[in-house]
Amino acid sequence: MLLTRSIGRSPSLVKGATSSSSSSLTLRLEHDVFLSFYGKDTRHNFTDHLFAALKRNSIAVFRDAEGLRRGTFINSGLRKAIKESKIAIVVLSKNYAFSRWCLSELAQIVACIKETGIKVIPVFYHVDPSNVRQQNGTFALAFANHKKDSGVKSEKIQAWENALKCVGGIAGFVLQDHISESTVIQRISGDIHRELYGGAFPEATFGEVFKVLHDTVKNVGSKVLMFKSFFKNFEFNLYLLAPVVEEINEKLDCPEQETQSLIKKMKTAKQLIHICSETQESSKFYRIFATKLIELDEAIVRFCKVQMQAQNRGDILQILEQWKPTREEMKLPILMIDSLSCSVPRPLDFPVGLDIPLKELKTQLLKEKEQQILLTAPGGCGKTALVTMLGHDQEIKGKFEDYIFFVPVSKTLNLMVIVQRLFHNICYREPEFLSDEDAINQLQDLLTRIGSSPILLILDDVRPGSEFRLEMLMIHVPNLNILVTSRTSFPGFSFTYNLKPLNDEDATTLLRHTASLQAGSSHIPVVVIKKIVRATSGFPLALRVNGRTLCEKSVEAWHSRARNLSNGHSIFNYSSDLLECLQRSLEFSDHEVILRKCFMDLGSFHEDQRIPVLGLTYMWAELYKLDEDGFDAIANLHELTTRNLANLSMIRKDASEINNYYNEYYVTQHDLLRKLAIFQSCQGPEGQRQRLIMDISGNSLPSWCTEQDQQPINARLLSISTDELFLSNWCNIQAPKVEVLVLNLQTKNYSLPEFVDKMDNLKVLIITNYGFFPTELRNFQLLNSLSNLKAIRLEKVSIPSLCKDPVFLKSLKRISLFMCNIGQAFENCTVQVSDALPNLMEINIDYCNDLVELPAVLCDVILLKKLIITNCHQLSSLPKGIGKLVNLEVLRLRSCTDLSELPESIKSLNKLRLLDISDCLGIRHLPKDIGELCNLKELYMKGCLSLRKGLPPSTTNLEQLKLVECDEERAKFWEPFKEVLTNLEVKVAEKDINLNWLLKP
Repeated sequence: MLLTRSIGRSPSLVKGATSSSSSSLTLRLEHDVFLSFYGKDTRHNFTDHLFAALKRNSIAVFRDAEGLRRGTFINSGLRKAIKESKIAIVVLSKNYAFSRWCLSELAQIVACIKETGIKVIPVFYHVDPSNVRQQNGTFALAFANHKKDSGVKSEKIQAWENALKCVGGIAGFVLQDHISESTVIQRISGDIHRELYGGAFPEATFGEVFKVLHDTVKNVGSKVLMFKSFFKNFEFNLYLLAPVVEEINEKLDCPEQETQSLIKKMKTAKQLIHICSETQESSKFYRIFATKLIELDEAIVRFCKVQMQAQNRGDILQILEQWKPTREEMKLPILMIDSLSCSVPRPLDFPVGLDIPLKELKTQLLKEKEQQILLTAPGGCGKTALVTMLGHDQEIKGKFEDYIFFVPVSKTLNLMVIVQRLFHNICYREPEFLSDEDAINQLQDLLTRIGSSPILLILDDVRPGSEFRLEMLMIHVPNLNILVTSRTSFPGFSFTYNLKPLNDEDATTLLRHTASLQAGSSHIPVVVIKKIVRATSGFPLALRVNGRTLCEKSVEAWHSRARNLSNGHSIFNYSSDLLECLQRSLEFSDHEVILRKCFMDLGSFHEDQRIPVLGLTYMWAELYKLDEDGFDAIANLHELTTRNLANLSMIRKDASEINNYYNEYYVTQHDLLRKLAIFQSCQGPEGQRQRLIMDISGNSLPSWCTEQDQQPINARLLSISTDELFLSNWCNIQAPKVEVLVLNLQTKNYSLPEFVDKMDNLKVLIITNYGFFPTELRNFQLLNSLSNLKAIRLEKVSIPSLCKDPVFLKSLKRISLFMCNIGQAFENCTVQVSDALPNLMEINIDYCNDLVELPAVLCDVILLKKLIITNCHQLSSLPKGIGKLVNLEVLRLRSCTDLSELPESIKSLNKLRLLDISDCLGIRHLPKDIGELCNLKELYMKGCLSLRKGLPPSTTNLEQLKLVECDEERAKFWEPFKEVLTNLEVKVAEKDINLNWLLKP
């Protein structure tokens, strides 16, 4: 039988409210226990045995001897017996409700709960408590019979139903198949004796006293904080011994004197445990109590070992030998502070904006299935605050109880130390491990032995580089739930939650609270508060730091802080705590130093704007010798995204599916992280920095660059940002070592600074206009002197005529024009473009809507390897001479919606390996000689909706073609060719309903 407690309103013994009537107060209780049962079901088995056990322990029991039953309903003698009983045991069997006598007894018992304070113990004998409460199953059949009997009044039936509902809701004993009835009877007898007399039985057996002690350790010992570690270990030993004690209780192979001596010790221990709950560590009895408890634990284990050997219970014996700590090991921690505690820290006094994240995480953890959850966010966003709230949440504590373990990890995830701490907190041992694998194996054994209790392990602040050990720790043990907080988005978790910074409302609330500003009565202007909130970017740590430092400060101090932050003063100047917190995100290993540099470079671009990945590939190819195709750059950006230092995204979903196409990739960065990048770059004198970032407001130039005796700067990267008021009044900056120049502007007219022509080492020029209108760029001819310039990216710029004032860029290899006006750039050319751009190998033209026809002069750039023209919706034709680009390897014409055909001369592009005409809605057919593209390997033609007449016969000659991506309708055209093109994969692209590419970004 399986013995469990039923779910009810009360403990196992339910005490009714004491009646206020004088009769109740003067009632003499003659019986300890009244037994209610249905004789045909249990009289000659369970009830007889229970009656005998109670009598053996000197408990006065009233059991109706059939002679009292002389009618349909109970007589006055039984009513009197019920009223004079302290406890009623109701044995609810399958046919109990068929007896009107039993039901009337039960109704009288329930009435006495209030009248006399009788306590009720229900025994659900092979019935479900819910069937009793709701009158289902055999109980429903019984009541159907009663209701058919006209001799039974409806009021009586209602009283019976109410009585069953009441008793069915009381926590009692549920008997199912697995444990002997004698064990159940022993438990019931023990509970009743404790209720009547307290403590163990006067003539109690070893098993009964053991049960009392075990319950006391669980219920009282766990609340004694000073002895908590010992009681955990003590309870663990008793837990292991409990099933053995049940088996050996009636056949002890031990002298009576030794048994009684141990029983006496256990009785004393019960009293000692209660005393411990009131003992202070400073008490002179502290060491005495600790010693006696240790001695008792050793005595019980020693006694049970003898009996287990006699009963051949080597399995439990082996476990005890393995896990039992020595006397000294147990003593020492009791007398010292528990430095290995895994208790959850106290939550914040005033959490803000965490209700929804808390609800999301709770939903996951309260599921039946074990979870591996990752909570990720940049530093200072409140990850630790959230998980501490979670650890103290009542629903979470209700599920996991004492098995919530919080382990701060920080730098290196040391598996052996973590497992040691878990051992210490679960069973009070700190074993030594041979390896990480050994630690995990022993942990798995330990958690398996705990049983079905759900466990929550919180690992806080796990750093990069811990992936392998983290994976080892996520062992598959039933009911083990792991919650990891990290600044890094590790893979392999069943659920990942990205914690966002606070919104403006919550951020304002938090700032006001930490600054002790009373809502509605603050003397600080709202506009000032808003400026400070904006500077913190919603990071809770930044808000708390500013609130604390401004608490009780004058209005002038608030105005000064707001003005300084708005004018570019770093927020990190006001708090070393905030800086230290975020700097931990930049702790890279030696081989990852490049990631730190890439992160700091992101601060070179304008605030709150997308950073084009293409520009970054240009920069990093020269600064750090990364590959020009961008694979290394994308890999680094993915890693920065994983660490929550940046966010890599794309305009269209399918952009990631096309080989080496990064035009639609962008990087965004949280404002506070951008400020961190700038702060890190601005350490040291301006002239000595490797990365010089200038933010010019109006026409106020930095004082260092206007000095007469200005020294050359050492920077390799120079970034200059100007606003809409800037008049291009430049100072003379000497920058001979600059390799990358980033110019961020917002005006309709902009002149390149004169000092550009002295930047002999300049290799990359990136000009980005963040204004609404394209800017007219002047002084473009200054680039003539830059013999090392290899890459240019221009955004929202009107390109002046390159033919009127020719610009010769002998070293230029790559040029990218995004949202530029380029219609006049190559008109009336008097010079050969091949002379002006002799080494040009890549042209990127994107969203240039004044481009109607590609200038024919570009067909003379015979070294060109990549020609990428995308999202140019006015482009209607390509020059017939495109076939002269004999070195061309990549031709992308993606989303040029007005383009109606490809020139037949394209057949001459013998080195072409990739052709992309995706979303070229106007193309009606492919060139008839497309089969002459003998090296074509990839063809992208998704969304060519006008191409409806099939493919030209020469398609069979595309022997090198490996991949075609198209829509479902166009895929049918390729079916006849698959027999010839045996290596061809035709991939049907997923439908993308995102039409953002039709608009300007």
